Amino acid sequence: MTTISQNQSPVGGVTTPPAGVRPAQRQSSRAAETRRKWYEIIGLTTPAVVVYVMFVLVPMGFAFYYSLFRWRGVGPPTDFVGLNNYILAFQDPIFIDALRNNAFIVVGSLLIQGPIALGIALLLNRPFRGRRMFRLLVFVPYVLAEVTAGIMWKLLLTGGGTTDALLRSIGLGGLVRPWLADLDIVIWTLLFVLTWKYVGFAIILLLAGLSNVPPELTEAAEIDGASWWQIQRHITLPLLGPTIRIWMFLSMIGSLQVFDVIWVTSVPAVRSLGASATMATYMVDNGFFARLWGYGNAIAVILFVISFIAALLFQRFLLRRDIEGAVTGRRG
Repeated sequence: MTTISQNQSPVGGVTTPPAGVRPAQRQSSRAAETRRKWYEIIGLTTPAVVVYVMFVLVPMGFAFYYSLFRWRGVGPPTDFVGLNNYILAFQDPIFIDALRNNAFIVVGSLLIQGPIALGIALLLNRPFRGRRMFRLLVFVPYVLAEVTAGIMWKLLLTGGGTTDALLRSIGLGGLVRPWLADLDIVIWTLLFVLTWKYVGFAIILLLAGLSNVPPELTEAAEIDGASWWQIQRHITLPLLGPTIRIWMFLSMIGSLQVFDVIWVTSVPAVRSLGASATMATYMVDNGFFARLWGYGNAIAVILFVISFIAALLFQRFLLRRDIEGAVTGRRG
């Protein structure tokens, strides 16, 4: 007569693990899985963190350190001046003009580029012959290099250039102005160039947002008798809100840090008077060409702080709904 042992199954002689083994194995397996996930996270994020620290945080730290010295870039900085460079910056009327120009470009970009881009995007979103070609054409200025666009417009707007000749040929010679030399209109001229350069990006971004609008909603509104304008106002624009806010954020940060188009297009003599200067061009003029490296680093820190505060405020008051809506979690 055979007896069945404690760990032997009566069917097929298969043994079963003693009590308590399976929970311990599951706990050990979960711990191993957690460690594996952490190893993956560390392995995947470490290169990005190293690059971010080396090329963002470390240069920022050095910029702030050098901004506390009167330093001309030769030898180690020894003439410590504390916050004097920052005080001098806000006492310089040219820097105040640069701040004002940046604010003007931010507001002008939002109020001019936004409506133009939205109108063109709504038109290009409708089916018609040659729509793909028009979408390509509106995006061409954005893909042009900033230096190329700046040189092109500088040649067009130079006194006696193509723009003046065109205005005279159509009988509008009275509108001819020194577009890049007149202290009163140069910033408007540069805003026009920036609008031409970057409105294509806004159009493509809005077209991407329009592609996510469910066609069923517009079809239902049409069946109910809503006009095209009513559909855009009450359906399309509310659904396009997150895309518009993202574009506003990118446009604001880009306008605060704009450099290359302004630098290439503007006249140095006019820029030195503050009429066409921005914080970035002022930083290069004083930090690089004037060899005031400590002062230039102070301007860089000011530019970073202003951009950082603007980004935080924009996220706090305008992007908060979009960010919170994108974060999901389980409710118990």
